[in-house]
Amino acid sequence: MATRLQPVRHNQVELDRPLPLDSGAVLARPTIAYECYGPLNEARDNVILICHALTMDQYVASTHPVTGKPGWWSKVVRPGGVIDTDRYHVVCANVIGSCLGSSGPASIDPATGVPFAMTFPVVTIGDMARAQAMLLDQLGIARLHAVIGGSMGGMQALTWAAHYPDRVDRALIIASAARHSAQNIAFHEVGRQAIMADPDWQGGDYYASGRVPVKGLSVARMAAHITYLSEAGLTEKFGRQLQDREAKTFGFDADFQVESYLRHQGISFVDRFDANSYLYITRAMDYFDLADPHGGRLADAFRQSPVRFGLVSFDSDWLYPTSESRRIVQALHAAGAQASFVELSSPFGHDAFLLDSPEMWRLMAGFIEAGR
Repeated sequence: MATRLQPVRHNQVELDRPLPLDSGAVLARPTIAYECYGPLNEARDNVILICHALTMDQYVASTHPVTGKPGWWSKVVRPGGVIDTDRYHVVCANVIGSCLGSSGPASIDPATGVPFAMTFPVVTIGDMARAQAMLLDQLGIARLHAVIGGSMGGMQALTWAAHYPDRVDRALIIASAARHSAQNIAFHEVGRQAIMADPDWQGGDYYASGRVPVKGLSVARMAAHITYLSEAGLTEKFGRQLQDREAKTFGFDADFQVESYLRHQGISFVDRFDANSYLYITRAMDYFDLADPHGGRLADAFRQSPVRFGLVSFDSDWLYPTSESRRIVQALHAAGAQASFVELSSPFGHDAFLLDSPEMWRLMAGFIEAGR
């Protein structure tokens, strides 16, 4: 049975001017959905922008309106927390191209009265940051105490620091990279092809048909989810244990617990995410390369930057391994920028930045508070 996203009312604004995109296209008056937490002080200098990862959203510290689950960083962003909402005004915006309230392929094209689908212009990480900057302009926020992000959120944080250094005091980049590798692109392409091979994708025009590419999106999510984990973590959690049975079935049901787990991850994902948005956002990540406009010299993206940088990686993360963070740190030092770096030990792979990590939380708190 096909599943579709249920209509949800988000906190959103229509930007008051056009959004130019890196592709050369322009979004006339795009909508940005966002959530805010904590008081904005009189000087408006206590703002922290949190940038979300690929499958996350703006509900960083509040109940998700579709799943009913707590915010994805609710243990971090809270009163008295690591990011203390008694002291800081936290903003998290749904990225352009997504499906949780910001303009994307599921949005209605005012020229036709039907969803954009695949006529929505391709967006980049730079476009996402530009839209966030325009949102903050509209909210009357000129400068950020910090911009923080993990994974794709880290790419946005790096982009903020590179493109708007005069608006950012510090940038914390967790489990991320300055560009996508061939392996990263390859995994994303597998997911995109799974979606587009699903007959229910219908060239992207599935919104009014009653048929949604559930199978394709589910397989894409399963493939991607493997990259978020580590071999040690999978072995520790599942090993070769069978799922609710005494012996193998000698068939193709989910005999193993890890198979059942991945199928659950795939099916639960389609209830809260749009397949076309998955195509657009993964493409934005694949296009990301901060060094490309500078002849491949990453240091030139940060030359004499006044921003204070902090980078965190995890030793079991093979999606964005520690070598990627070291590459960024070396470029920052070559550019004369302030940068600190820590590699943390964790068995949980790339997903470690989303899980309980007291050591990471202490580093975050120290970085946010340094110099205040």
